[in-house]
Amino acid sequence: MESQVLKITDLKDMLAKTGELYANKKAYKVRNGEGYITYTHKEVRDMINALGTSLINMGLKGKRIAVLGNTRYEWEVAYLSVVCGTGIVVPLDKSLTETELANLIEKSGVEAIFCTEKYVESLENFKHNGVGKLKHIISMDLTEHAHGIFSQKELIEDGKELLKNGDTRFLNAVINPEEMSIMLFTSGTTSDPKVVALSHRNICSNLMDLATVLDVNSDDIFLSVLPIHHVFECTVGFLFSLYRGAMTVFSDGLRFIMNNLKEYKVTIMACVPAIFEEILKLMKANLEKNGKLDEVLNKEVQYKDLPVQEKKQYFEEVHEMLGGNIKLFISGAAALEKSVENEYRLLGFNLVQGYGLTETSPVVAVGTNEHYRLGSIGIALPSVEAKVVDENEEGIGELVVKAPNVMLGYYNNPEATSEVMQDGWFYTGDLARIDEDGYIFICGRKKSVIVLKNGKNIFPEEIENLVNRIEGVKESFIFGRQMTADKDDIKINVKVVIDKERVKDVYKVETDEEIYRAIHNKIKEINKIMPQYKAIRGMLITETPLLKTTTNKLKRQENLKIIEKENLKI
Repeated sequence: MESQVLKITDLKDMLAKTGELYANKKAYKVRNGEGYITYTHKEVRDMINALGTSLINMGLKGKRIAVLGNTRYEWEVAYLSVVCGTGIVVPLDKSLTETELANLIEKSGVEAIFCTEKYVESLENFKHNGVGKLKHIISMDLTEHAHGIFSQKELIEDGKELLKNGDTRFLNAVINPEEMSIMLFTSGTTSDPKVVALSHRNICSNLMDLATVLDVNSDDIFLSVLPIHHVFECTVGFLFSLYRGAMTVFSDGLRFIMNNLKEYKVTIMACVPAIFEEILKLMKANLEKNGKLDEVLNKEVQYKDLPVQEKKQYFEEVHEMLGGNIKLFISGAAALEKSVENEYRLLGFNLVQGYGLTETSPVVAVGTNEHYRLGSIGIALPSVEAKVVDENEEGIGELVVKAPNVMLGYYNNPEATSEVMQDGWFYTGDLARIDEDGYIFICGRKKSVIVLKNGKNIFPEEIENLVNRIEGVKESFIFGRQMTADKDDIKINVKVVIDKERVKDVYKVETDEEIYRAIHNKIKEINKIMPQYKAIRGMLITETPLLKTTTNKLKRQENLKIIEKENLKI
């Protein structure tokens, strides 16, 4: 790890200090036709300063400015040009519907918005129809201003001229690290998401904490995959990479992740469990195709007791599939199946779990080389105090945290803020247990727990993980349902989303009745390994995907409403 952790007070301070340290190191490598363009850390900071100067020149000092689009370096430059001296940045989810987008533009009071070409037409309509305060649309794609739409590239050139002529309004802007500088909409399941107010101090305390526990330096190459408006990618991928003087490269899409890891010789990737599961499947399929799977599985057993770093040399062929340079995989945003986590580590990949929320900027805890335990999210970061409250007899209670990375509150919503903030502690809504060594194990969402007549608690996520392992099952949803006249007699049920063709192929079945029976037999096998009270009593099969938030979390209430309209087969 690079000597000591660089102290920073705000993101502007971070850019200035790291800009000196890593000036000539590459910050971005971007595909350009058949080749690539690279930008050094100095060039990136020059772009930010120029763009920020242009924004202030447009009259946007102190205003709210949104950023909307796919994950790319222009998004990152836009974000920093707003937050490091212009105004308040509002990252927006690129997968929102037009109605949702209009609602958030209205609610946030943004006056300008950076966007990709895809959104220009809708935003122009909003502007002409007087949606919110929207005045300026800035395209990340245009090379020059056209038809009332600004070009981000041209604004950077304009800003360079202004700087040359002595305009120091952005350069000399004073940052208050304690006030709201970032407005983030939660990916809630309601039509009225809350706005999380974050400060520079929130983000910077998280960056410094991550640097103390993760072995990341200026020789590392990050692959950016996840939607960048999401605070996990924004802090851990984008800002942390710049803070450590590393280089970021961008994925060409989910189908190309393995190619991208190899092509760019990536060392670090922070991603969601579904992607790690898919990569593992593809690697195994590749090994099977080449007749090497049994050999690799035997070696996993042979070397299972070695430290993960030492295992790599025995699985070179597997590592080469991902470029041979992977140093760290971080899984976050949802629970990673233990067996998947274990498999990666048996193969010599340093895969760890992290945990956080939008409200905590986001990281609360992460596994590390030093602090790792299978199934755990690691121990709390150095600045974070974590404990569980209202524990049950199994030591499971709600996880609460106190830390400098905890949000200022929900913007303009004191009631919602007081529901989650008590005596300086943030109530996460997640149930967890903490072992005697401080390792945190997440058990599920407090709101999704099913309480049975005998008082036992069922964590749906635990059973869903088992059901999702059934061959041919894409995803599942565990819920409680009254099965007798006794309204307190709640039984466990499951809705299973299948890949019909895969199920037919694997179980050699054809009719819907045979398909049902094949999956039902697999559910019976799961019931055998669980306590009786957790047994699944009813099942519904569908090919329709479950409703999820844009960060791929199940919308439990909405899915329940759909189920209530469907016939449950028992």
